[in-house]
Amino acid sequence: MIDAVFFDVGGTILDESREFATWADWLGVPRHTFSAVSGAAIARGLHWQEPFRVFRPDFDLATEIERRAAAGDLESFGEEDLYPDARACLTSLKDQGLFVGLAGNQPAHAEATLRALDLPVDVIGTSHAWGVEKPSPAFFERVVREGGGDASSILYVGDRPDNDARPAGQAGMKTCLIRRGPWGHILDDPAVAERCLFRIDSLDELPDLVAKHNATGG
Repeated sequence: MIDAVFFDVGGTILDESREFATWADWLGVPRHTFSAVSGAAIARGLHWQEPFRVFRPDFDLATEIERRAAAGDLESFGEEDLYPDARACLTSLKDQGLFVGLAGNQPAHAEATLRALDLPVDVIGTSHAWGVEKPSPAFFERVVREGGGDASSILYVGDRPDNDARPAGQAGMKTCLIRRGPWGHILDDPAVAERCLFRIDSLDELPDLVAKHNATGG
């Protein structure tokens, strides 16, 4: 049975297209060029900040966020950046009586921004607040604790086989891959995907899949 569902943030419930576009503007790089370099980095399995260092070798995320804020160009996201299917999916899972959480690699300001969206979730966890980031096993151990302690009763939903599905599965959780965003389309690991409980193209699919799974006793 699935008692709790945790979601990755960027690329899963949050469309990061506008956010990355503003970073390209800040770096003074054409948006299509930044996207192309990002895609190449993703395909090579590099950290998501590596494309920034192609254009600015000394790039430090925290420092640049402070510089943007000082310039009145604060990195942020809002309701308009949620995928259209995100809020309805979270609501539907809550209506099933499930514990619902967010847990993703996000910078310092993101937790307050996510809370301001008033999403129907029980817990919001970020790598900055927890002091550990995916794919570290310690991150997913924290997810298990937040979700009640029984890894086998938790479903983790994400767009990345490397950062989401594989380490969540290794922690004993059930997993779901959603195919969208750059990582969801560029990265492909059939061995990981085959071990996922669900593979979906939209969060609209998830509530019925979870309900059916629980109705049949898994």
